[in-house]
Amino acid sequence: MTVPGKDELLFLALGGAGEIGMNLNLYGHAGKWLMIDLGIGFADDSMPGVEVVMPDPAFIEERRADLLGIVLTHAHEDHLGAVADLWPRLKAPVYATPFAASVLRRKLVEAGLVNEVPITEIPLGGKLSLPPFELELITMTHSILEPNALAIRTKLGTVFHTGDWKIDPEPLLGEVTDEAMLRRIGDEGALAMVCDSTNVFVEGEAGSESTVRANLEKLVKTAKCRVAVTCFASNLARVESVALAAVAAGRHPVLSGRALTRMVESAQECGYLLDFPQCIPEQQAGYLPREKVLFICTGSQGEPRATMAKLASGDHRDLVLEDGDTAIFSSRVIPGNERAVGRLQNALMARGVEIITDSEANIHVSGHPARDELVRVYQWIRPEIAVPVHGEVRHMVEHAALARACQVPETVLAPNGTLVRLAPGPAEIIDHVHAGRLARDGDGLVPLDGESLRERRKLLWNGAAAATLVIDKGGRAVAPPKVSLRGIDDGDGTLGEAITAGLSEMLADLSAAERRDDGRIEEAARQAVRRVVRAHLGKKPLTDVHIVRI
Repeated sequence: MTVPGKDELLFLALGGAGEIGMNLNLYGHAGKWLMIDLGIGFADDSMPGVEVVMPDPAFIEERRADLLGIVLTHAHEDHLGAVADLWPRLKAPVYATPFAASVLRRKLVEAGLVNEVPITEIPLGGKLSLPPFELELITMTHSILEPNALAIRTKLGTVFHTGDWKIDPEPLLGEVTDEAMLRRIGDEGALAMVCDSTNVFVEGEAGSESTVRANLEKLVKTAKCRVAVTCFASNLARVESVALAAVAAGRHPVLSGRALTRMVESAQECGYLLDFPQCIPEQQAGYLPREKVLFICTGSQGEPRATMAKLASGDHRDLVLEDGDTAIFSSRVIPGNERAVGRLQNALMARGVEIITDSEANIHVSGHPARDELVRVYQWIRPEIAVPVHGEVRHMVEHAALARACQVPETVLAPNGTLVRLAPGPAEIIDHVHAGRLARDGDGLVPLDGESLRERRKLLWNGAAAATLVIDKGGRAVAPPKVSLRGIDDGDGTLGEAITAGLSEMLADLSAAERRDDGRIEEAARQAVRRVVRAHLGKKPLTDVHIVRI
């Protein structure tokens, strides 16, 4: 399948289906493709030296002449964070609401692309014509400003693409969910609903930011000494709630962390947070009494370079937390970050800092819909087809079951790389395409399953060994082999001696013809080194052999 036919509507996720994050969705119709979102994910402990991963866009890169544009539903990293990295491969126009466009431009400035990427701002509730697609933005609520669902209209039917959402009657910042528009889509008739699955196992509703604001104010008023509150920098309603809680408790708020500063700047640029409480610069915070300051910090997920991590290690240039102070985590732990957050909280507690999390106080609500909200929107939209996305496979399977319980006639499980024909006829899987991963490695991108990262993982777990053989033209040793070990314990030197002996024995066992073949010697030496290390330590090190002929 290379070109969507004139009379078919296709859906393909290259990221965000079978996982949470890294969203990249494609719709194909009448020979053209439309991309919805282009996001990143964050590396785990199995990816040494890597912080950010993203979908491999190879499939659509090969078809970029038919790519009409990239439409961003909102400004979260897992929906727009890969644009600066991958746009040079796609070179398609970008469409976003003002806040997402502002956040993106700041990223493009850092990447040196701000004057190259064409960004068109679409107003909230606006429409966009990219024939053969007609799009309408629908205002939703989420944990960030200006989240949008999309009504994607084609002659074969309308797809309701939810983006990230929940139903919050009091979001505190931004508009409430446009329920009337959702009902209108259902009344007009929806072919399919491509929907967020993150909280499908959570009963009830996600909850409102207004509840969190009240609870934070009560909590901060009871705290003594310094208070540091960390939350997602993009949750600006929460950031504002923390700042207002500080003021209500007679404290001066201090914003700490580049991500927080940039988000607040983008919000104010778009007309939000214009009454944000006056903040004290970090450099002046140390002059205030301990009970008169509150730090609003980045680092809720244990990020090593964020403010909270620097406070835990005592490495922050201007701010400090010490015995008797309080650290409040107004956030949830993203799956995969448990160890990093645990290390951070242990380091804070070792300094005598009291830790308060959502498990002790109701100071966080999710930005994603729980089951009651999912049911409500299915009742409004009444799609013919349900396509769960934005979740691990277990979330998508449960979401499909919930959709069937809501009387949706068809459900399709389509993990990354699954090409689905939505129309005409019954929805069906028609192909599977490459859906790999790229890692941001320094200033470049490399395949996550490529040789360089495979070798790095091997180094991490098994160490490295290098051997240099100095031989004459006939392949006879003219000096003892030189062995170097990295990440391999050889405290008494016996392993190095055993490897040297093994290499000398290996050379002696080769035939005259083999000793004249450098390739044969290298392979035999590599096997000899690995054999000795495996016998001593049970490890298989990454091994390099260098031959010097004299």
